[in-house]
Amino acid sequence: MSLAFLVMIGIFLLCYLVGAPLGYGLVSAGIVYLFMKGVDLEQAPALVTGGIGANFVVLAVPLFIFTSELMNSAGLTDRLFRFAQLLLGRSRGALAQVNIVATLIFSGMTGSAVADTSGIGVMSVRAMESAGYPKGFACATTSASAIMGPLLPPSIPLVVYGFLSGTSIGALFLAGLVPGLLMAVAHAALVGYLARKKNLPREQWPGLLPILVAFIAGLPAIMAPVILIGGIYSGIFTPTESAAVAVLYAALVAFFVYRSLTPRQFLRSMGVAVRQTGAVAGLIAGAFIIDYAVTNEQVPAAMTQAVLGISHQPLVLLVIINVLFLIGDLFLETVVLQFVMLPIVLPIVQAAGIDPVYFGVIITLNMMIGLGLPTLGVLNFILSRLTNTPLEDIIREMWPFLGLLVGGLIILMLFPQISLFLPHLLGFRGD
Repeated sequence: MSLAFLVMIGIFLLCYLVGAPLGYGLVSAGIVYLFMKGVDLEQAPALVTGGIGANFVVLAVPLFIFTSELMNSAGLTDRLFRFAQLLLGRSRGALAQVNIVATLIFSGMTGSAVADTSGIGVMSVRAMESAGYPKGFACATTSASAIMGPLLPPSIPLVVYGFLSGTSIGALFLAGLVPGLLMAVAHAALVGYLARKKNLPREQWPGLLPILVAFIAGLPAIMAPVILIGGIYSGIFTPTESAAVAVLYAALVAFFVYRSLTPRQFLRSMGVAVRQTGAVAGLIAGAFIIDYAVTNEQVPAAMTQAVLGISHQPLVLLVIINVLFLIGDLFLETVVLQFVMLPIVLPIVQAAGIDPVYFGVIITLNMMIGLGLPTLGVLNFILSRLTNTPLEDIIREMWPFLGLLVGGLIILMLFPQISLFLPHLLGFRGD
């Protein structure tokens, strides 16, 4: 390992510790490495644009971000929440169950745990608070629902994984469906148990007519994930093209069906999406330069040799990688694990013969769990800030949900067919 590589790591860690934007840290560290190694800095743009040009699936990320902003601005999330609330209103702790259903539907259009939390998640917390739920429990339920959401298509984390690993996005989307739905059912069962234990409120049955009215009002929004998933797997459009379809559909529904989006709101949503996309673009640019440095220093080859020296058993290697990532979840942001750590461990996965689709679902869930951990769990911080809930109250209520999530991760590792059944049934493979 050269001095230039050690300096690069030092600069990145310094930027990270002082709170500089992560993209700046990656790019700065990478450029210093190139300079110290005598690489012509004019090659840096080629490293970035060449990598993006080789895999245009990354274009889906800004489009899904734009979709989530349009939906929030146009009030589509309100209609989704209202329908789910009326549908599940009779059970004890119904609003917590509504939280799960609404978040899953919303994640099918936004693909982002952060968007789920900032949009329909905050709405759910406020509704639960008004109904007499403890705020810490409401926030913990929302955080756990948002963590599970990105297992369902479309999913920005799965798109990023497919982008970094060269794995079929269609196969990844299919692979996340069954695990995501099973974990949602388990989450609902846990919420039901906790609702009885905490004696949470039970709402009145509204009758069939209000439910039917809410369903009709919310149907255009509910149909969005159906159209996207159906279009992808019928071959009408690719997963990348589905992101553009999502933007078009959200805009048409908001403008002409609900008439709830003004031109000013549209431009404001576009501005927010551009700013968020800029941050993602900085991460991608830095990640390509770091990836060049890591490959040039033969770090993946050394790591592969070291880990395979411990065991060649795929399950053992999966346990090692997942434990390392769970430890990393405690101290590193999810984007660091995605853009820095994934390229290092992917050669190990390939050498061990682990199915990349199966691994993609497992490691995505692993990294999403990091969003709810007590240390750097960004979802907890978002909910604490937006709902004025003490962070310690959220963390105290998160433990049962974190136990469920880690248990689900272990089950997915032990039984690969939970993830691979649908992709194999429909002829999708990992390459």
